[in-house]
Amino acid sequence: MDVAVVVYDGVFDSGLSAILDVLSYANALGERIHEPSPTWNVTLVGPAPQVRTRTGFLVAPEPLELAETADLLVVPALGQSDAAALLDHVGGEESRPVRDLVVRTRARGTPVASACAGTFLLAEAGVLDGLRATTTWWLSPAFRSRYPEVRLDHSRMVIACEGITTAGAAFGHVDLALAIVRTGSPALADLVARHLVVDERPSQAAYTIPSALAQSDPTVAAFELWTREHLAEPITIPEAAGAIGVSERTLQRAVQRTMGTSPIRFVQDLRIERASHLLRTTGLSLETISRKVGYEHPNTLRVLLRERTGKTTSALRGSK
Repeated sequence: MDVAVVVYDGVFDSGLSAILDVLSYANALGERIHEPSPTWNVTLVGPAPQVRTRTGFLVAPEPLELAETADLLVVPALGQSDAAALLDHVGGEESRPVRDLVVRTRARGTPVASACAGTFLLAEAGVLDGLRATTTWWLSPAFRSRYPEVRLDHSRMVIACEGITTAGAAFGHVDLALAIVRTGSPALADLVARHLVVDERPSQAAYTIPSALAQSDPTVAAFELWTREHLAEPITIPEAAGAIGVSERTLQRAVQRTMGTSPIRFVQDLRIERASHLLRTTGLSLETISRKVGYEHPNTLRVLLRERTGKTTSALRGSK
């Protein structure tokens, strides 16, 4: 399989390296599995004869035109942690050659893959409209605001939808590359993951910090603060909306727009976050912790913890 990996000024070094290393390991380990496996022939392409990565390394890519015959186009992330600067970049003239390449690639029906902030380039190019996708969790409010037509699920680590594969934050590039290998050989992907000592991470939920997302909107920030002060009590959305001085409908819209979820789900997220912290840092019983976060029955909390974090209560206690 011919893979074109796009490099451009400011590309995230670790993301680029992760993709190259995983595919290189896949090529090296392919002969060790007892089934035919593809070979990934990787070519770096870029908009200029020489580009500089985020940390200053120089890369000499082939022209973007060489990607026209590739079987897969991979777009690593821009090494940018500021949402406003990222949006300026993806919408500016500097990134237009990459965006145009993405559009042409999808027009031919060729698969495209990207991770972290790279997904913004795909969305800006319009190829994600109407599709399910993920991105780095802490940039999800900015993503939702700019690209409302994309069906974003920031809790997922990797999502494949109609020929486009997207992955989550920063080192989600590793998960993205493994997903690429898995499409050709699940057994080889497992072998590569073992050699690189990479755990399977189907979700970003365990890493998400609700308060960081909430600060993107003043209504959601106020709702989060009020909820944290009342976690041990029964919480109703009409009561919460009245307490922070907005209508229930306004609160629902603000939470959905910013968090991509409902107010009730956000309350559950805050309770799970607090319960997980107490399990890791205290010796309190599960019954006591349940009451502290508003659940009368410990089993309700136990089930939610497993669903949201992928871990049992005993495993969470062991992660102190």
